Amino acid sequence: MSTSNTRIAPSLLSADFARLGEEVRNVIDAGADWIHFDVMDNHYVPNLTIGPMVCEAIRPHTKAPIDVHLMVEPVDDIIPQFAKAGADVITFHPEASRHPDRTLSLIRDHGCKAGLVFNPATPLQWMDYVMDKLDIVLLMSVNPGFGGQSFIPNTLTKLKQAREKIDAWQSNGGQAILLEVDGGVKVNNIAEIRAAGADTFVAGSAIFGQPDYRQVIENMRREIARGEQQAS
Repeated sequence: MSTSNTRIAPSLLSADFARLGEEVRNVIDAGADWIHFDVMDNHYVPNLTIGPMVCEAIRPHTKAPIDVHLMVEPVDDIIPQFAKAGADVITFHPEASRHPDRTLSLIRDHGCKAGLVFNPATPLQWMDYVMDKLDIVLLMSVNPGFGGQSFIPNTLTKLKQAREKIDAWQSNGGQAILLEVDGGVKVNNIAEIRAAGADTFVAGSAIFGQPDYRQVIENMRREIARGEQQAS
């Protein structure tokens, strides 16, 4: 395990929406790797956020990958819109698709990396039938819908289980699959989240809620490295 193979993805849900382009530039300049883009429809989850037009508006502000998390139902119609708007990664909840396998194919057909998102109560078995189409698996460590929630400790066990599935798949010749975690990720718990097997970390208020983005991201990297030492 090495920190060079990890990604910090600040969630725009916690950014200042009046200065979104500037926030994107600032957080990437501060050392972030990806931009995490939370899409909520007030249907699948009880909140309404941003859509493809906002994704298209921030795209010119960074070359960093835009990681679009679709908390919408149905999902298929909106996927081409986000691909066109500049998304690099698109993830969705299997419960929100009639055919997760087909939805993953749709994302990849539009040139994006594809992934499934697991709510705290969603079993990981969904992965087993679509491993060949997964580029990323995202575990929610809060119940989706709102930013600023506390990390659910049970997620650590689930992360270890997902890590085992991914490692087994890759050791048998399967493609690389990233393991992302989203919800309540902070400087004081990111080490144990890394030790449990996550390699991609979504953080919202832990970064955007602080005066110095660079300092928070550097602190997170230091803790990620500590988590790797714990795991080795």
